[in-house]
Parts: sequence; structure tokens; C-alpha cells
Amino acid sequence: MNVNGRPYRTIWAADDGVSVEIIDQTRLPHEFHVHRLTTLEDACEAIARMRVRGAPLIGATAAWGMALAMAADSRPEHLQRARAALQATRPTAVNLAWALERVSAVLIETDTGDRYATARRLAMELCDEDVEINRRIGEHGLQLIEGFWNRGNGKVFHILTHCNAGWLATVDWGTALAPIYRAHDAGIPVHVWVDETRPRNQGAALTAWELAAHGVPHDVIVDNAGGHLMQHGQVDLCIVGTDRTAASGDVCNKIGTYLKALAASDNGVPFYVALPGPTIDWSIEDGLTGIPIEERDADEVTEVSGRLPSGDHGVVRIIPEGVSARNFAFDVTPSRLVTGLITERGVCAASREGLSTLYPERSRAAF
Repeated sequence: MNVNGRPYRTIWAADDGVSVEIIDQTRLPHEFHVHRLTTLEDACEAIARMRVRGAPLIGATAAWGMALAMAADSRPEHLQRARAALQATRPTAVNLAWALERVSAVLIETDTGDRYATARRLAMELCDEDVEINRRIGEHGLQLIEGFWNRGNGKVFHILTHCNAGWLATVDWGTALAPIYRAHDAGIPVHVWVDETRPRNQGAALTAWELAAHGVPHDVIVDNAGGHLMQHGQVDLCIVGTDRTAASGDVCNKIGTYLKALAASDNGVPFYVALPGPTIDWSIEDGLTGIPIEERDADEVTEVSGRLPSGDHGVVRIIPEGVSARNFAFDVTPSRLVTGLITERGVCAASREGLSTLYPERSRAAF
């Protein structure tokens, strides 16, 4: 995607041939900053602190983290330590474990002296694949949006999304936002309701920044406004992303997604989830009991960061001193509330049967 007229991915190999560069998402939307990763520890910190976030991008960063680890020490024992360190950074997004398994399985069979070059090649391949996967999600989602829009006699088409599932959550294009970008570029008059997405405000900070850069009409709304808009016919379609999808079609996404799905169901609004194949966890049937829910630092709830009247960036506390808070990062939306899943292989029902039609090789392997 373009930033001030220059094309960017969210992660790429630096010019020095060893380190990796990322867009530091903790500084957006007020500052566009490129952050350099030079060590395994840098990659772990970037994932844990959410300089990078979004399931596909977490997986890509983990792959690059393995490459940085092999550049420093490619012995087998260090390979295993590096994998364990990266695995411990975030518990919910399945792409993290998927990428580490994919890279580690090859490196274990690779001569020690060749491991860095191999890991670097694998990281690049994984990133290129993610871009293509998300481009295809955009194509299939565009067809879906076209179908709904054509039934509305050409009126402005209102889409509600939650959190950030745009190109900042992937290597490029995004998942939930990819169809929106394609629809906008195709001339469909889309308008996006952007949930602010407390506690980190990733909708207000990141999705709004992305949409503005691409010229897509949008409005930021507070998280609790979605149901009201649906009741009054102001939402034609909901599209969200997911960090882990169970084989049953249950989806785990940023906290608050479940409430939007309930409101959509009550008001007859189609509720779709956009996801790449690697986000499906075929080992889990019941998402509610099987998907681990990350609980993050309470400071993300008790404090907010932003631009102060002086123009400086700052953090302010918004609840009384001495009051405790809990910060659950994700919730699970049962498949019965999901109209369909938009994948790189097409659109399917949110069920094992639906997913199996698109991924027969993965479904068989899970049994």
C-alpha cells in the first residue's frame, strides 16, 4: 500500500542484508516511523509490545525472527531456544505457531552453515505468500460486496468493521479491509463505520489512518454505537478479521467482536469474517473452550495515549487511582452468528463442512 506516494509493506529486509525493518504501529497515527530489528530479542519485543500486530503479520515477523536468530547462532540448541522465545510472545494468533513450525521444520534438516540463508529465504517466501493470499481474499470479498450492493439500487454501501484487519495487520492488502479497498477502487460507493476498538483504539488509530490514506470514506464511532446504527438501517454489511478460527467455524477476534455479531444477528445484518488459510486451527473444534484468550497489561485499559494540545505525544490515566482493571484482548464468536467466511480460496459457510470444501487437504490431515 502507499504512504505519502511510496509503496510499503509492513515488514521487509533492510538494505544492510541482515536486519529487518517494520512500520512501528505503536506510533501511528500521529507518527510514521520505521523501526529496525537486528536480533531475535528485537523481534520478540516487537511482537509482544505490538509494534507489529495482526495474526498474519505476527507470523511473518516470527519467521524473520528465526532468520535473525540464525544469523547470530545457527546451532541446533539455539534454534530451539529461538523458536520457544518467539512462541511465548503472544498466545492467541495461530499464525505465530504455524510460521514457526514451517520454518523450524526446514531448518532442522538444513546444515548449520546454511541455516541463516535458508531462514531468510523462507521468511521472504512466507511474506510473498501472505501478500498473494490477501489479494485473493480481496477478490472474493469484492464479489460479495458487489452482490449485496447491486441489490440496493446503487446507494452508498455502509460496511462496519472492528479493530484493524487491514494491510497493517498483514504484510500487505489486509484481510477484512482488502475487499473494501477493492470495492472502492472498482467504483462502488462504500462507506466504512470504524469501531474505535478499545482498549488500544486500533480501529480509530490504525484502520482510520489506512482508509484515509487510501481515500475511502469512513467515520470513527465508539464501540457501543454499532448496534444503534444497525437498528436504524445504517449498516449493510459487517466484515471483521480473526486471529484464530476453529475447525467448526468459531472465530476469535479482538474483544468486542462477539457483541457486534449479536447485534448483526438481531438486526438481520450479514456478518462475515475474512481470514487466510493459516489462521484456521484444525486441531480445535470448540473455539469457546479451545482457543486461549490473551489477557494483557491493565495499563492498556487504565491509560490512553494520543496527541496532547501541545502537539506532543503523551499518555493519560482515565480511571481513579487505586482502581483495578482487567484487559481481555479477544473474544470468541460462535459460528452460528457468522454468515460466512471469506478466504483466499473463496467464500464458505462458517462450519467444518464449509471449511472442508475449501481446504480438503487440511481437513483430512486434522483427523
